[in-house]
Amino acid sequence: MEQLVQVDQAFIQPQEHRPKTVVSEADGIPLIDLSPLSSDTVSTAVPETLVAQVEAACRDWGFFQVINHGVSPELLRKAEAAQRDFFALPEEEKRKVRQDEQNALGYYESELTKNVRDWKEVFDIIAHERDGIDVVGLVLRNKWPQVPLGFRETFEEYAKSVEKLAFRLLELIALSLDLPPKKFNMFFEEANSLLRLNHYPPCPNPDLVLGVGRHKDPGALTVLYQDSTGGLDVKRRSDGEWFRVKPIPDAFIVNVGDVFQVWSNDKYESAEHRVSVNSEKDRFSIPFFLQPASRSKVQPLEELIDDKNPARYNELNYGEFISARKDGNLKKLEVENIQITHFSRA
Repeated sequence: MEQLVQVDQAFIQPQEHRPKTVVSEADGIPLIDLSPLSSDTVSTAVPETLVAQVEAACRDWGFFQVINHGVSPELLRKAEAAQRDFFALPEEEKRKVRQDEQNALGYYESELTKNVRDWKEVFDIIAHERDGIDVVGLVLRNKWPQVPLGFRETFEEYAKSVEKLAFRLLELIALSLDLPPKKFNMFFEEANSLLRLNHYPPCPNPDLVLGVGRHKDPGALTVLYQDSTGGLDVKRRSDGEWFRVKPIPDAFIVNVGDVFQVWSNDKYESAEHRVSVNSEKDRFSIPFFLQPASRSKVQPLEELIDDKNPARYNELNYGEFISARKDGNLKKLEVENIQITHFSRA
């Protein structure tokens, strides 16, 4: 018997992309303990075993989880509480800080992924506000709500703490590619890194819709905190099957994005992932997207190409790339929005 459809047609996924009723947990996704890092910055004295773990995780999965990462549990509790309080506000209150065509920061409830509406609402915060507009026309001023009290202070502190972690991870990944630890730091001067608050309400038809449809992250790294509900699914490269990332208390989930796929010349592939919803519980998550400056030219690194392994991508301007990607998030397009594969030389 067909299940009675109770959601708007705009949310319904094509048949081939609808989630299965049961998704196995991905036991193979590595869990990496960062306690060997004794200082705020990474050096060449990092244990080889830790670098090897990062290298294997980026190569085989594109995803891993980290514990003992330096972000305090108290800050995680505070951020999660502030997030829940904001999304519990009446719709008219949230819409006071709604995104618009001039400023893609703040609250939004109608985002699309691959031309299908996501079952979620979000709040976007840029990590470093600047006056004026970016080189590709992006407004870089946050829209802070009046309530809940302390919301701005909480997420300014959270963004600063998680950004510090992101740069430590960036340096570990550089070492895993046999590069100097600060090799990538120059790309993040005037970076447009973004903090996003996600809320996935219960859904009457979780077998027909997705919280976020299948996609790959366009930036360099994503550092995600998720609550205990779970719902993040990763596509395993070996067989194309979807696996659920098991929530681990106070852990962060890390994945490499399209930028690292290009920098590494396909050694580290940006992994496809999605978010499934359920009919009973809200789910909350907070991803931090480490993104290069808009003016950055992204191409395979010279150190990682040679005659036997030639460059597989043409150069791209990151600001133009991310701006084109955002267009497809806000309105339905006749074709799929731009992907990193469009810059492939294959």
